[in-house]
Amino acid sequence: MAEPPKRTPRAHTFQQTIAAFIAERRDAKLKGLNEEAAVQVAAKYDYHEWLTDAARRVAQIQAVTHVLKATHPDARGTNLHVVPDSLPRHVEVGTHLLGSDFADDIVGNAAALDVYKFLKLEVEGRRLLDWLQADDADLLRALHEDAATAWQWAAAFKGLVREPVALASHGLAKQVYWCVSGEPADDGGFHLLQPLFSSSLAHTVHQEINEARFGEANKAARQARRDKKAHDTPYRDYRNLAVRKLGGTKPQNVSQLNSERGGLNYLLASLPPRWDQDRPRQFLFIDSALARFRRFEGVGELLEALLALLKSNPAPTLDTRVKRERIERALGQSLAAFGLASRELFQPGWTRDPACRLPLCEQIWLDPERAELPLREDAEHRLEDETFNAALEWKDWPDEVAHRFGNWLNDILRHHDLPVGDAEHAHWARQAIIDAEWPAPMQRRAVSGDRTREATHG
Repeated sequence: MAEPPKRTPRAHTFQQTIAAFIAERRDAKLKGLNEEAAVQVAAKYDYHEWLTDAARRVAQIQAVTHVLKATHPDARGTNLHVVPDSLPRHVEVGTHLLGSDFADDIVGNAAALDVYKFLKLEVEGRRLLDWLQADDADLLRALHEDAATAWQWAAAFKGLVREPVALASHGLAKQVYWCVSGEPADDGGFHLLQPLFSSSLAHTVHQEINEARFGEANKAARQARRDKKAHDTPYRDYRNLAVRKLGGTKPQNVSQLNSERGGLNYLLASLPPRWDQDRPRQFLFIDSALARFRRFEGVGELLEALLALLKSNPAPTLDTRVKRERIERALGQSLAAFGLASRELFQPGWTRDPACRLPLCEQIWLDPERAELPLREDAEHRLEDETFNAALEWKDWPDEVAHRFGNWLNDILRHHDLPVGDAEHAHWARQAIIDAEWPAPMQRRAVSGDRTREATHG
């Protein structure tokens, strides 16, 4: 193939963009290195040297829209890249509604993600990957002065979006098909009950909900409604949300977009909305919300299971430990679910009710959006609001709630004549999952000691 003509100003723009990206990565790697090591590292970030290596490593990652590992981390099979516009136009909400405005996800070796970041670089409002797919002559000239080398690299980079050699599912992919034709031998007579997880759709939903919940424009409209003031636009609200965490402590093992979301995937409530909210009577005139937590869905059964296990005086085996940890983990998750359900149930500011006797840490836990309300006018209430806001910002309230949870569980066990003390209290408190940065749950450290028995039990 003939050598491309002399570089144009536009080709220089491409080259400068690529060179700046490589230089930024090189400078980050050189920090703290001695001179000898710096020379060796810098050589890897020569313009052509880095592009040669990137063209080799791009095969380790793949652009997809539907991710298999989101269903189960050990699933082995085919991920898919399906352009939403090519999908059937169902009436239900689905990936097809994204049209041309969708985010590619990336699966594969996390060590090669820098290649994807390179291909995401934008020139004239389009990604380098888009220009490569269009066989842009100026970008080819910017890659290498030798046409054959430039075309070879371009072909490798375009391979980021590729068709699978063969489609394969896996038992852990949970691709459940239901026979609707009555003919088991008819492959076309089945309905797919569990489709492949659409990461592109989940990412769009995540961005929409985050914008509605935390975006400045929507917050301004919401505040205007609370203040009963006119506003140019309506505000959006998503209530009774649940969060599914994918990938555990390593969300990047599922996919790149899942990592950007911190593993969080929102689930919308599958029930009619309740816009008429009752006065929070069940949380008034009590000294701790944990008295209500005991009656929360599934908590009673978990406590009975824990009591039965501990009263049986089981042998200190791995099986015993696994059973106990399963119950403890479920209690911690129930505590997080209880906090979320309580926050979604009432309008912000309900803890300002004079009949609210909850400790400050529990008020913050269950009514954090109170901090967004205007301070009250009179001096006494203004001081209460300022104290509330300062405690929320200080962020030691999750430790205090976890501490009270440990006391609460110890009290229940003592009531059943089980020997517990400081060590058990610290252990229970470590199991508490408190929403310090909603909606991402954080595992809180235990506040040691069981000397101050603050929490009550119902």
